[in-house]
Amino acid sequence: MIDRKAMRPHPSPAPASARARSRAAGAGLLLVSIGLIALTMRGPFVGVAPVVGPLSAELGLSASELGLLTGIPVLCFALASPLASLCARRLGAEVAVTLTLLGVLAGVVLRSVNGTVVVMLGTVLIGVAITVGNIAVPLIIRRDFAPARQGMALGVYTASLNVGAFLTSVASAPLAAAAGWRLSLAASAVFALVALGVWAAAVGLRGAFAPAVAGPPAQAPKDVRRPGRGILVAFVVGFGGQAFSYYGVTAWLPSFLGDELALSADAAGAGASLFQILAILGALGTPLLARFAGPTTAAVVLAALWLTVPVGLLAAPELWALWCSLGGAAQGGGITLIFTAVMRIAPDQASAGRMSAWVQGLGYSAAATAPTLVGLVHDASRSWTPPLLVILGSVLAFSVGTLVAVQLAAGHQARSSRAAR
Repeated sequence: MIDRKAMRPHPSPAPASARARSRAAGAGLLLVSIGLIALTMRGPFVGVAPVVGPLSAELGLSASELGLLTGIPVLCFALASPLASLCARRLGAEVAVTLTLLGVLAGVVLRSVNGTVVVMLGTVLIGVAITVGNIAVPLIIRRDFAPARQGMALGVYTASLNVGAFLTSVASAPLAAAAGWRLSLAASAVFALVALGVWAAAVGLRGAFAPAVAGPPAQAPKDVRRPGRGILVAFVVGFGGQAFSYYGVTAWLPSFLGDELALSADAAGAGASLFQILAILGALGTPLLARFAGPTTAAVVLAALWLTVPVGLLAAPELWALWCSLGGAAQGGGITLIFTAVMRIAPDQASAGRMSAWVQGLGYSAAATAPTLVGLVHDASRSWTPPLLVILGSVLAFSVGTLVAVQLAAGHQARSSRAAR
């Protein structure tokens, strides 16, 4: 008798292998799209500073109006974070990211076509759109990448933010000289268009444009502990110190180098560029450091690197290139470390969005005051020592807040793991 069971073909491992390759390709495309999205999320407002001369001359902007124009995006980061979190919850993170790209695209075009009021409105639209992305992109990373890969995905995201800022700051002035400030500011639309196309390919047209179907909110398992207020406060202090330090240094570093070391505008701009581009190293290196040495060690290393900026510029300003490089790596790594920890201790997506909104909203509120406060201290003292002491205080806030936050987060995760057993 023929054994028909024996004649049945055995399942081939090929389909499983094909599915694995498909998942890997999908994850790779998603990571590429996240990098492209990040390129659009800093350039549109970094590009204003290099063209502020011709822009203000044509539009007749006062100094206060120029300050408002450059400060609007950071104010939006602070004020619109709760709205961004609500948007991600109600529409879904995919549609929120799509709205970010469409908002940036519309904003940069609007900002480049008319007078002062339209320029301001376009800048507000850009700021709100980027705020939505600030909340939504980390939520995508938390949901769609394995915990072991979330740090590196956030590192790619943070590194790409700085690449976008660097490319825009380098290209804006030459482009404005060749084609005018309007076309220079509108050039960011190219990044947004490319990112939108790759994003739609990564998540599908339906995923990118169809709001998520409302259902019962996902609940964290009962044995998962929710992080206490102490952890949230520590994260707010850490991120607030990070953001204040970053925007304070970014705004005034070229002026410091020109005044104290008599550097030319081009040389002083090179210092600012070092501070931006070395963030790539910190953003990509911090997840590896945290993985192999632990997040506490990573926090200590980043704090030490950040402290070299105010301390080094006070003690040995002639070594400014070294301090800008070390500080640049620290500012890129600081964001990555903080939001990796926030994503990991949140018990569910909704909690992650709310925690991120609190941390970013309050942190960017501090950051929005940095350029003005540092400038006022400099004008009042007629010296760069007091402003650097202000930066030193904000870096210490980052150092202490981040170190406490990652230690409390580690303890929270350990208790949650024991409770789950």
